Amino acid sequence: MDILQLVSPSPAHEDQVMAFKAELLAENGSFDGCAGLSEAETYREWLDFRGREAAKGWSPSQTWLAVRQRDGVVVAIVNYRPSPLADFLLQYGGSIGYSVRPSERRKGYAKETLRLTLVKCREAGEERVLITCDRDNPASARTILANGGVLENEVADEPGLGQSGVIQRYWITLSKS
Repeated sequence: MDILQLVSPSPAHEDQVMAFKAELLAENGSFDGCAGLSEAETYREWLDFRGREAAKGWSPSQTWLAVRQRDGVVVAIVNYRPSPLADFLLQYGGSIGYSVRPSERRKGYAKETLRLTLVKCREAGEERVLITCDRDNPASARTILANGGVLENEVADEPGLGQSGVIQRYWITLSKS
């Protein structure tokens, strides 16, 4: 598998991120962990994460792009919400959300993006993180399990975030290294 690195979005990533958005829209995909990319009309608007978080009352977060080193392609977008989690995130959304570009799926990028994000979480002092997924998303469940996730429970998807009506809640304990 190609080497990925997590980078903070910058103006230099505009074409890549907007192409990522176009692919997700074309596939009618979910924008999990994309920090409001689906709603942003321009890249510049999307880059104003903090402004949108404050305006909408969202929890503070950090967003990274998973960039393939050999060619600079953005293969995933990931969003990390540090502890303590707001009630909504604790029940439904979790500490980390991510999406892989449709043309780059089934290449191990979700697993590697999550692994790299867990390193960042550990560096931020997190001892454990919550990751959720729709029960009808076995690929996401496999990604979480491959990174040490332990299923705590399933809850009714009252906000309608997924397709199945059930959200699986996984905890990952971060080892001190």
